[in-house]
Amino acid sequence: MRVLRRYFSGEIYRSVLFALIAFLALFAFFDLMGELQSVGRGPYQIQHAFLFVALGLPAYAYELMPIAVLIGTIFVMAQLASRSEFTVMRASSLSMGRAIRLLMRIGLVLALITFVLGEFVAPRSTEFREGFKRSIQGAALSSAFRSGLWAKDVLRDPVSQQAIGSRFLNASRIEPDQSVRDVQLFEFDTQMRLQRRVSAARAEFLGNGTWRLLQVQEMEMKPIEGEAGRGRPQAVVRRQLDSSQMQSEITPDILAVLLADPKKMSALDLTLFSRHLQDNQQRSDAYEIALWKKLLYPAVVMVMMILALPFAYVQVRSGGLSLKVFVGVMIGLVFHLVNNLFSHIGLLNAWSPLATALTPSLLFLLAAIAALWWVERH
Repeated sequence: MRVLRRYFSGEIYRSVLFALIAFLALFAFFDLMGELQSVGRGPYQIQHAFLFVALGLPAYAYELMPIAVLIGTIFVMAQLASRSEFTVMRASSLSMGRAIRLLMRIGLVLALITFVLGEFVAPRSTEFREGFKRSIQGAALSSAFRSGLWAKDVLRDPVSQQAIGSRFLNASRIEPDQSVRDVQLFEFDTQMRLQRRVSAARAEFLGNGTWRLLQVQEMEMKPIEGEAGRGRPQAVVRRQLDSSQMQSEITPDILAVLLADPKKMSALDLTLFSRHLQDNQQRSDAYEIALWKKLLYPAVVMVMMILALPFAYVQVRSGGLSLKVFVGVMIGLVFHLVNNLFSHIGLLNAWSPLATALTPSLLFLLAAIAALWWVERH
């Protein structure tokens, strides 16, 4: 069994690596074609475009790993079947159960590589990639919404730290130095009555939850005291300040997360941001779904290896090697589409994040079991 495991692992690892490199080369080519439009604009040159494209490859490798594993394993299984090697192995007491266990041991290494790519390598390379391009071009992060970035914070008493209201922050963009432009703050009490509105041309993060606001305009609502104030609107007090400080749980990292793709974030970042949203009574479904998909994605590699095993039982006369590889490509694309489709459907219908992330993998696992049952019967 050890000899078979070494033989299978060597063949599968080489095929998976070849398929992954082929996919990465294709995606890198398309990305480079898109970046060539920016070359020559200011200091952005061709070497910067090559580095920008290269920094995006770990994220592509993470997303494409299950498909590469499926295609690579199908290629190996089909070759073994075409050379009758798998038939000899079956005659030498290689049962389907032992074959599955053999593939699972090989798949554990690939699943571990997928986890490391998704949790450590891809998020950091993507973050560095975006920061690198902003530093070269001097671009700023801006929201796709016309109204800009929005974030919610909890107002706390400075002494007791008890919640005394809510604060909504709006900003037009984040600069490369992590300062924020065109800031609007709306502060409400526990009854959601507007207490204060603050406008600032710029906000700089000083650390430890402290922001410095520059060119500040404040509008504070104060009740009119005494008998004359009963039943009358609140008085409005306006102030203009050169600068002021604000304590907030919102940081530049949290604002940047609002613009980041949840699929490219690490599980740790998704957990922290989901907790922040829950603490502020905001919906975190999209980030929880992305978190469960991140945790379950390495297991998809194992499912794809099981799905590739039936191709070893299909004889050459039932289809050539190229046809089997083509079928593998189609299965991989269908999984990718179904996985993304369930994320959107689950978000729209408020399904459980765990069920939303787990369902596509379960469907393909059932399909793999059904295919194994069919080839075993025939």
